[in-house]
Amino acid sequence: MPAVAVEVLELTQHPEVDLKQIARVITRDPALAAKVLKTVNSSFYGCSHAVSTINHALVILGLQSVKTLVLGFSLVATLKSDKGVYFDRHKYWRRSMFAATAARVISQRVGVIQVEEAFLSTLLSDIGQLVLDRVVGEQYAQVTSSVNSHHDLSALEAEQLGATHAEVGALIAEMWKLPVLLAAPIAYHHKPDMTPEQTIKPIIDVVHAASACADVFCEEPAAPAIHRARTTLAAKFAMQPEAVDQLLSAVTAQTREFAKLFEISLNGSANDYPAILKRANDALVEISLQGHTQVKQLEQQNQILQVKATVDKLTGLVNRGEFDALLDAAFKQANSTGKSLSVVMIDVDQFKLINDTHGHDVGDSTLKYLAQLVKNLIRPDDIAARLGGDEIALICANAQRPVAAAIAETIRRAIAARPVPAGYTTVTVHASLGVATHDPSAGFKDVAQLLKAADLAMYKAKNCGRNCVKVFAHALKAA
Repeated sequence: MPAVAVEVLELTQHPEVDLKQIARVITRDPALAAKVLKTVNSSFYGCSHAVSTINHALVILGLQSVKTLVLGFSLVATLKSDKGVYFDRHKYWRRSMFAATAARVISQRVGVIQVEEAFLSTLLSDIGQLVLDRVVGEQYAQVTSSVNSHHDLSALEAEQLGATHAEVGALIAEMWKLPVLLAAPIAYHHKPDMTPEQTIKPIIDVVHAASACADVFCEEPAAPAIHRARTTLAAKFAMQPEAVDQLLSAVTAQTREFAKLFEISLNGSANDYPAILKRANDALVEISLQGHTQVKQLEQQNQILQVKATVDKLTGLVNRGEFDALLDAAFKQANSTGKSLSVVMIDVDQFKLINDTHGHDVGDSTLKYLAQLVKNLIRPDDIAARLGGDEIALICANAQRPVAAAIAETIRRAIAARPVPAGYTTVTVHASLGVATHDPSAGFKDVAQLLKAADLAMYKAKNCGRNCVKVFAHALKAA
């Protein structure tokens, strides 16, 4: 780090900072002092009176603004003088200018008060690229030329080099003893949600979003970069596309002015955002349509996954996991409304004999037939589930004991009325059914008791000769 930058950084971190001493340090470098004063008097800062001394600049702009200018100018001057052999450093500095200016504009618009820190940390955020160019120049040039977007660079760096430019930048920030307000955004600007420094995450989010904005001016085609910038600013700061476009137009104008102060060429009118947007509009419409299609596809995939997670594959009935959740919700609803809730357990009589005699394919066909029969006979709001094997259960909300018993008897008669078509044969089937009803005024303590009661009633039906319905009552003789 340049000596003047080291001195200014150390002085500004002192709790009882002496502005006159800082001014003396800056003034010792006439070229740097002249740049600072030129910048302070530019329209960028909009001072109402001419500022002629560094002392005056410190009073008018404040310590943070002057510190940012000193560190920015001294570091950029030093780093620009280090010419790379393979790496396109002009492109690097051009992108850094757009990113830093974007960070300043974003900070002002979203109310992040550390505007100067956001600007400087963004200006230095990609410094790890300069280091990688110095250390592994030709190999790094191959890495950078293999990606179309800065957005994709970190992943390839990690794969090819074992380290990203953000990680290398974090090492430099540590060596330079930069304060955390500058060091953390350098380290986490590509992964803002990974930062342990949650107190300064708003600045890191700004630097992250500013990087996306810089891509708009530095990449061709620009449409994907515009889409990313809009998406990032919407996610981080709830900005609408129109607000993002206005912000990027402001970045165009301010970067032109800042780049002159830092003596960085921007390639003229190619950086005009309205012109960039106009060229990219057709592609943006296509990206938007693709995004809409992808959302639809994801919704459809989620629906398919939801069905797989909640529906029994063989019968199409609700599966055991979903049955438990629905019964628990129905039990709570019954308690809150004071209405009755009934459970009906259905078990195919001697189902093992069907499998042993006709084979499991016939057994499966029988279960599918019975499942469809049950679905056709229950009320619209009743829920049928396969609990496993040949057991089917019904949740009958707002059903008192006589209603549930009548539903169960209707199902029993329908099952017994005719043989079940099962592939090449027909199978005579009967079922035993058990009914239990929860009446909130005098019912069961929990879902497990209700389910157990229906199960007991069903086993009572089996013990009484099968092919019948039994209804659980708290008095044993009633059952």
